Amino acid sequence: MTNKQEGYQNLLRERTAEYNDPDKIQAAGLYPFFRPIASEQDTEVYINGQKVLMFGSNSYMGLTSHPKVKEAAIEAIKKYGTGCAGSRYLNGTLDIHIELENKLAEFVGKDAALIYSTGFQSNLGAIPTVTGRNDYIILDELDHASIIEGARLSFGKTLKYRHNDMDALEKVLQRCELDKIKLIVVDGIFSMEGDIANLPEIVRLAEKYNANVMVDDAHSLGVIGKGGRGASSHFGLTDKVDIIMGTFSKSLASLGGFLAANERTINFIKHQSRSLIFSASMTPASTAAVLAALEIIKSEPERLEHLWNITNYSIKTLREHGFDIGHTVTPIIPILVRDNLKTFMYTKLLLEEGLFVNPVVAPAVPEDSTLIRFSLMATHTKEQVDFAIDKLIQVGKKLEII
Repeated sequence: MTNKQEGYQNLLRERTAEYNDPDKIQAAGLYPFFRPIASEQDTEVYINGQKVLMFGSNSYMGLTSHPKVKEAAIEAIKKYGTGCAGSRYLNGTLDIHIELENKLAEFVGKDAALIYSTGFQSNLGAIPTVTGRNDYIILDELDHASIIEGARLSFGKTLKYRHNDMDALEKVLQRCELDKIKLIVVDGIFSMEGDIANLPEIVRLAEKYNANVMVDDAHSLGVIGKGGRGASSHFGLTDKVDIIMGTFSKSLASLGGFLAANERTINFIKHQSRSLIFSASMTPASTAAVLAALEIIKSEPERLEHLWNITNYSIKTLREHGFDIGHTVTPIIPILVRDNLKTFMYTKLLLEEGLFVNPVVAPAVPEDSTLIRFSLMATHTKEQVDFAIDKLIQVGKKLEII
């Protein structure tokens, strides 16, 4: 054995062995992640045999357990099987993939659309594909992680500006070369804060500085805009936004994502995007589920109306009781706790009271910005919302959060 072999260290095992942050939370009995749910993702779910109210879901339209959505998925498996065994580029394109792309493009008001297996892949597919070595990607500092990862894959230069601060955005744009692509990428609705991107001003600045705009509508589809068509529709700026991205794992009750743009942009991405070309295509069941969910959203506008009724009620009631909920104006309501330990305790005690919510803690956010993410679905009843708010107040007072 050589000296090098005698001194061998398994550096990977050392690094992973040193990581013990989850162990500390588990030892304290406060670990709130990977909680196994033994039922449908509905307003009520079962965890460890206990029925609890679900206020931590992204199913804003409440369609994940809709009979028509489930039946569509079952029928697709009967016809197409369980998978496509290849990428869209080669053998993995189905006729229902094309059907879905056409209907999505029509729904959001663009010429063409392109579907991906996940929403994360959609951002990984778009951002580095349309930007090159001398181009710029300009991000809101609170953009979703998939946008950040997409920017990291690009050879372009990434610049960030303060959240929804248009003066800061303009200063960033002033630093960019006029004759280079400048892609401003923003969330339509920000997934933790619940506020909406200032799209009118973003578009105005983009036109002033010869930039392009891409909107991530993951949390906007089914929530804002005409009939739930997203942030661009909400502001009447669909024609001014170059690329619209969306996901199927929220309001559209499935799994996957898409890009929508003019026909030439989609054609370019379709033939250049590595996360599309080198990934297996979206499953038949997932595709059919989206098609069904899309039809329900279009044919049942009362769902969106009810979602906004309980959203406005919840925001008003929580503020009246002294909760700090930031600048939210949507069904995503952050309840700011501003303390890591209290956030874990709040989550645990609420679950014991029959309420499922999500904790957002450091290092995902600064420790003085930790929060409980309370989110609403169109299928929540007023009685369920009242129960949830009562528990938030009761436990919030106990922990001196309010």
